[in-house]
Amino acid sequence: MRTSRRIAIAVGSALLLLSSTVQASAAPSPEIMSIEQDLQQNDHTIGSQIRRVEGDTSTPESKAKAAQPQPEVGVLATVAGMDVASYQGNVDWNYWWNQGKRFVWTKATEGTSYKNPYFAQQYNGSYNKGFIRGAYHFALPNVSSGAAQADFFINNGGGWSKDGKTLPGALDMEYNPYGATCYGLSQSAMGSWIRAFHDRYKARTGRWPVIYTSTSWWSTCVGTSQNFGGTVPLWIARYASTVGTLPYGWGFYTVWQYTSSPLDQNTFNGAYDRLQALANG
Repeated sequence: MRTSRRIAIAVGSALLLLSSTVQASAAPSPEIMSIEQDLQQNDHTIGSQIRRVEGDTSTPESKAKAAQPQPEVGVLATVAGMDVASYQGNVDWNYWWNQGKRFVWTKATEGTSYKNPYFAQQYNGSYNKGFIRGAYHFALPNVSSGAAQADFFINNGGGWSKDGKTLPGALDMEYNPYGATCYGLSQSAMGSWIRAFHDRYKARTGRWPVIYTSTSWWSTCVGTSQNFGGTVPLWIARYASTVGTLPYGWGFYTVWQYTSSPLDQNTFNGAYDRLQALANG
């Protein structure tokens, strides 16, 4: 009888322990749940939709070429850089510094509701290591006005300071992750939306924003409706052996995102002192 009871107690205890384990596994902390939900719903990193639509044809050879001066197209010196977002969590900045990276843009915001939960570690951590760093905003032009999104961006890490190590904020214009390629806007309306963001960012920070885009998206969604080449540094995305044709209005690029593998990598068109000049304004 005692033996049977001991067995019953042992089995019951085991079942209780198993039940507790299953419950613990099925119910992560609210913080973890919040971050996981954030990643699932807002993991729209810079270039993610360009890669989805246009593909990434970069190769080891094209990556090596992109990192080198290319006198034939007027690129006489380069600086290696990268960009990061929430899916990368806390970034090991020592590692990337030792890989030769010297500048970075970190995702700060999207639309007028999303804020990167890892922004402080990524933005401040890179700065403390010595990177020249900036923030970027993933635009959702069908959600709110360009001015409203510029305000949200600036209020949540996207500002600028003349410290020699802070790049002007970047406006990420690419394919809609939620629906229609051009967010349901005409070329004229899209151009006006970007102009509103551009003007508000300048009014509040004293700097024009950088614009990130691909030639294909820009030609489709903005076309010739606006010309930003006289004020805005161009950060062009093309995952191939050359930059190719640039969007309307620009005669040269400032930054080239040349691959998304194994992470987004960029090259600055110029020597390190020119990168510092972009930071200083």
